[in-house]
Amino acid sequence: MLKSKKGLKVALATLSAAALAGGLLTGCAPANAGGTITYLTVAEAWTHADPQRNYTGMHIAWFGSYLQRTLTAYDRAKGAAGSAVVPDLATDVGRASNGNKTWEFTLRDGSTFEDGSPITCEDIKYGVSRTFATDIITDGPTYAIGMLDVPSLEDGSSAYKGPYSTDAANDTASFDKAVTCSADHKTITFNLKRAVGDFNYTVTYLAFSPVPKAKDDGDQYDMHPVSTGPYKIKSYKTNDSMVLVRNDKWSAASDPLRANRAFPDKVVVKFGQASEVSDQIMLSDKDKTAVSLDALLPTNLSAVFDDKGDVLAKYKHRALNVYDPYVRYAAVNVKKLNCLPIRQAIYYAKNFDSLITLAGGQAFNGDPADGVIKPLMGLDYAKTGYGPDDKDWKASGNVEKAKSLMDQAKTECPALYARATDPNQGIFYDIADTETSKKASAIWIESMKAIGVTMKFNFIEPGKYYAVVLDATKQGDLSASGWAPDWANASTVIPELFTAEGGFPMSQNWEDPAYAEFKKRSDANLSEPDRVKQGKEWAALNKYAMDQMWVIPGVFSKTQEIWGSKIGGAFFWEPQGSLSFGDLYIKK
Repeated sequence: MLKSKKGLKVALATLSAAALAGGLLTGCAPANAGGTITYLTVAEAWTHADPQRNYTGMHIAWFGSYLQRTLTAYDRAKGAAGSAVVPDLATDVGRASNGNKTWEFTLRDGSTFEDGSPITCEDIKYGVSRTFATDIITDGPTYAIGMLDVPSLEDGSSAYKGPYSTDAANDTASFDKAVTCSADHKTITFNLKRAVGDFNYTVTYLAFSPVPKAKDDGDQYDMHPVSTGPYKIKSYKTNDSMVLVRNDKWSAASDPLRANRAFPDKVVVKFGQASEVSDQIMLSDKDKTAVSLDALLPTNLSAVFDDKGDVLAKYKHRALNVYDPYVRYAAVNVKKLNCLPIRQAIYYAKNFDSLITLAGGQAFNGDPADGVIKPLMGLDYAKTGYGPDDKDWKASGNVEKAKSLMDQAKTECPALYARATDPNQGIFYDIADTETSKKASAIWIESMKAIGVTMKFNFIEPGKYYAVVLDATKQGDLSASGWAPDWANASTVIPELFTAEGGFPMSQNWEDPAYAEFKKRSDANLSEPDRVKQGKEWAALNKYAMDQMWVIPGVFSKTQEIWGSKIGGAFFWEPQGSLSFGDLYIKK
């Protein structure tokens, strides 16, 4: 074995990235290294490439595989083993003290940026500081703001406004106390405002990735983030492509998580691909080294799967159909739809049967949801009494129930009732601009028409979708959405979706009279040490949110993936709800 020979460090330093990727660290031939993997997507660009702004599982998985490293990471393994946290930039998974309110991580030797400069504690601290600049670094997770021991202002915002603020009142001193670096620049310490026993899961997020201050240009960093992984960006052009090439400054010795996985010589993403064209490329295997980043069109599912959702023999080794970690729903902008009877009327009038049939049926789309916590969450899930357990809910829509609620709204909320039923105004639903979405919109329009509601649609380019709907000035009345727990605790679901400080607060429900009690209970539960008791309260708060109809529940969803016949190493990476991109290689 190579690792037993004298001069290992010298040998590792001189080995090419391709050789290391091929498995020479374990004495194997580099049979799987080389070639180009091409990804296809209808989106015009990535929603974000900036690590502090990335907050969807598939994007985190992709960028975390190729470009960006974190203090800890999820293991690259199939099944439940993939949810284990392992060291990445850090030497271990963190050391907690002070009742889990202080966490330390020591950096590995040899980790560098793409220009060869070493990654230091200060680079990670600077990256974390960017998340506080919520006017510029938008759409990313806000765990740092919610957890670090930085005071809040009367309006609930942080007293520290990030590294770009020129306001003299910007409380940089409190941030500098909350995140400290050792004299040798190797150990970073996070001081938290409350106990967080699973903070080492938090730092798996790209929001805790290092950023070199000298290369940061605010929101423009989105187009040219500096790599810390085995690849770097050669080119990136909206509605065209992103091209990655090997990062020759990457040290495989400092990165055991990716050392035997950085297989292709080049990675290409082709943006703006028509869905039907991409599907035909994948179905015909025209490009054998291509991978689709998008779901197959419902009309093409029968070509790959049988009516039970099982993969047909022809595609046995290059497609899958699995439950993903997501719950799909329509986020209700409570600030605009500030009338509970109207929100409830929409819930009852929705024609679930027609929508799920359009999407390919339950075998491909998933099961009707009753909230935002999936049953697989175990301790945190309990039936809410909505969806199939609601005696008044009908899969085809309960028009009579919905009409009675609209009658109630006419008295309780006359202004909103007038807008909702006015053909020239109506209720606006944000949705991605795809062929399937356009067909779904027709079903929604007919469902709402039956109860006198005018529904209109804002079709948004898929790559820009969340950038639009997470902007309170642009979001409509309803927004199609989905959420998965950031790790196995609904502390990463309920507060994130339904509190003003959360990272995905699309329901804008903080002006709802029911919010104050909800917020009080949610905040208290974050610090609850008894995990069983905490889980019961998350389940109760899930029902609380449903009682207020802060979302219109959709499905406990499934996903389908497909790739070319010369792609090897594909498996479903459970914690991110996507393929494990870093394990893909080209078969020889």
